[in-house]
Amino acid sequence: MLEGKALPNEVDGLKRLVLEHRSTIQHQQLQIEQLKLTIARLQRMKFGRSSEQINQTLTQLTLALGQLESAAEAAGSTSSQTTQESGEPAPVRERRKPVRRAALPEHLPREERRYEPPGCSCPNCGGTLRKLGEDISEVLEVIPLRFKVVRHVRPKMSCPKCATITQAPALSRPIEKSFAGASVLALVVAWKYCFHLPLYRQAQIFARAGIDLHRSTLTQWVAAVSALLAPLGEALGKHVLAAGKLNADDTTLRVLAPGTGKTKIGHIWTYVRDERPWNSRAPPAVRYRYSPDWKGEHPERHLRTFKGVLQADDYAGFERLYVQPSPTEPARIEESACWAHLRRRFYELHISLKSPLALEALERIGALYQIEAEIRGRSADERRCARQARALPLLKALHEWFVEKLGELPRGSELAKAILYAARPERWPAFVRYCDDGRLEIDNNIAERSLRQVALCRKNFLFAGSDAGGERAAMLWSLIETCKLNGVDPQSYLHYVLERIANHPINRIDELLPWNVADKITAEQKHADSLAA
Repeated sequence: MLEGKALPNEVDGLKRLVLEHRSTIQHQQLQIEQLKLTIARLQRMKFGRSSEQINQTLTQLTLALGQLESAAEAAGSTSSQTTQESGEPAPVRERRKPVRRAALPEHLPREERRYEPPGCSCPNCGGTLRKLGEDISEVLEVIPLRFKVVRHVRPKMSCPKCATITQAPALSRPIEKSFAGASVLALVVAWKYCFHLPLYRQAQIFARAGIDLHRSTLTQWVAAVSALLAPLGEALGKHVLAAGKLNADDTTLRVLAPGTGKTKIGHIWTYVRDERPWNSRAPPAVRYRYSPDWKGEHPERHLRTFKGVLQADDYAGFERLYVQPSPTEPARIEESACWAHLRRRFYELHISLKSPLALEALERIGALYQIEAEIRGRSADERRCARQARALPLLKALHEWFVEKLGELPRGSELAKAILYAARPERWPAFVRYCDDGRLEIDNNIAERSLRQVALCRKNFLFAGSDAGGERAAMLWSLIETCKLNGVDPQSYLHYVLERIANHPINRIDELLPWNVADKITAEQKHADSLAA
């Protein structure tokens, strides 16, 4: 503090002392801002995963924040960035009330039970009753999971004259010399990778039904199914990479490290082809890939045959994909940035610090999203024209506002970092590129949504057993999530494919992709329901 120091008599010394004091105060304010933002992030993390380590870190940061704020108040300083508050509470999103469906699904089999009134005469006067109408109410019931054994009997016939023995050929099985049928294998895989049920819990369910299946047996089944469906996964990957635009992202996956008794951090990469927002008829699909680490060489290998626009976050490993071979030759892959990532930074600052500048940035970005909501579902040309006419002027004004505010903010502040994330000369063209191509989206939410399945499975599995297990999971997730994108039930699809893929020609493997068999699966399901009824 200035009061505790001997003040110099010369003017230059006083100026130097004031500047040092201002620098100290500004440094404290930046620390306060960073601590508030970190505390807010950790508090949000507690809703997803509560742990003693997070609670302890929160306590330490809160104490440090209190000490810094006390020191700043004692110095008699005020920061324009931390004291200016918008005065507006965070917007509260209204919860939608659940809508009750009018009737139960028509495809379910019906069992009718009639309850006739007692007797045929009126209980009041004894007159003959005639039918006036009827009341019908439906109640949903469940048939418990039941297993059955199908015995395939092939009689042997012999000729009494020449002793020739004839017999019907043996049916092929999904797994050679295994008693597991296609429906059971589809059930195990769907339970694990679609409904997030670990194999040891599945073994307990089988045990309750009187079927003794060890977890190692189920693991062998999953590995065999993965190997059987591998050509289908490759065909799916070719379909994804044939697009002119992809959405990409990644997330972590804990994997058991052999011989250490510990886990390591692997990564699941997602590459999504979804052209429905601009009314393309190309089937949507997603391809997951596994890697044992987070090196940039992995997306480079995954996308070695891809040519087009990649929409992703600012991960440094993607940067080598955007490099031009020469100044006159365009890059094989162009970058399109994600506005949701940028918006999230300003949202955190608005919630944590009540910064009016962050609120203004959110409002400006919200205007861009409003345009996207109005043009969603139109053709690529219509989307491009609308963006050129309406979004580009807003983007130009936003960039000018970014540059202006950067000149007023301390370079180390969180708000300046958020602005620099987009306003850097080498990054801004990637944020504007979506206006030049109607096939692109304003953000990368398509890829982020595809990783929700991985996150849910990760919570239940805790970790994958090996790198090979991570690769199997990536391939099976690809088929399951692609089924969902195309409105196909994953378990029914796996059952259908596992019954046929062993005898299916490898050069016609594309015929078994989800969108090519959707109608056949529906027809089979209707036939089965009619027989059950």
